[in-house]
Amino acid sequence: MDPLVLIVLIVGITVGVAAAMILRRQPAPTDQTSLAELKGQLEAIGQTTATLQSSMINSFQTHQQTLNETLRQQAETTSLKLGNLNERLAVIDRAQDQLKALSLQTTRLENVLANNQARGAYGEIQLENLIKQMLPSSAYSFQHSLPNNRRADCLLQLPNPPGPIAIDAKFPLESWYALGQAKDDEEKARARKALEAALIKHVTDISERYIIPGHTAESALMFIPSEAIYAELHSHLSKALDISFAKRVYVVSPTTLMAILNTVRAVLRDVRMRQQAAFIQEQVGKLLKDIERLNDRVGKLDRHFHLAQQDIDDISKSTRAITRTGEKIEQIETDDEASTSSSAVADDTKDLIPRPDPE
Repeated sequence: MDPLVLIVLIVGITVGVAAAMILRRQPAPTDQTSLAELKGQLEAIGQTTATLQSSMINSFQTHQQTLNETLRQQAETTSLKLGNLNERLAVIDRAQDQLKALSLQTTRLENVLANNQARGAYGEIQLENLIKQMLPSSAYSFQHSLPNNRRADCLLQLPNPPGPIAIDAKFPLESWYALGQAKDDEEKARARKALEAALIKHVTDISERYIIPGHTAESALMFIPSEAIYAELHSHLSKALDISFAKRVYVVSPTTLMAILNTVRAVLRDVRMRQQAAFIQEQVGKLLKDIERLNDRVGKLDRHFHLAQQDIDDISKSTRAITRTGEKIEQIETDDEASTSSSAVADDTKDLIPRPDPE
């Protein structure tokens, strides 16, 4: 049933009950005047009831419209919040998928590190990547065979001194895990002692296997692919550190190895510069010798030019002498012609002069 109709019915029933109670309280009518008054009261009650019903209906309609608008706004807000919630749930689902994938990768990494050979390969790969990034290919060789039939993870090809330096990758994971899982000081002390013993054994092995007098440098490097183990070594394992210094096996981490490789690169650059300087000096010496030979040849050519100039001057002198002689000869011929011409003229004029009569 419509709530409005229900309210109208309730109001009508209420008004009827009120009228009945009024009529019940009043004495029974004895004349027409009393009936007329009663009728007027009932009409007034009816009008009041109608006005009240109309006011209540209007008020209810207004409240219903307000309620509908409020419900609509709440529905829109709820829908928007549900949409945002769905988006956030989708983001959470994606993050959860990524966490699952990362968990699988972590599990795979733990499986890799749990195996000794796989763990060694992990350290060798990290060592190989660092060296390839820092040095030219001619400065190193991986899995290099030594004269004692040992195979170093990497051999840095450095000139003497210091000579080739061997690098071996080690990863004492079991002892490190035991130290991380220790619950009290006593267990930590035992775990540190085991870790120190493992590091000392690795240092001893490297010293005996990869330091060969006359073939390698007098020192070697032990690469630990973990900054945390390296920090633990320098913080609490002073005995292992002292033994490594004594045996000339220097422990390096990824960060310290990069610093060492920078130094090695500078040394190799210096060696190349010295080689280039020696080559330049050699070429300059050859150039000076070529310049000396060129000076000798230029001197010889200058002497040849000087002799040729002298010959040219002599030829010029001879030419001038021949020219003067020719001029003299030509002058002589001219004089002879002149004398011959004067004789002929004299003979001709001889006939023109009157000769005296002989007596």
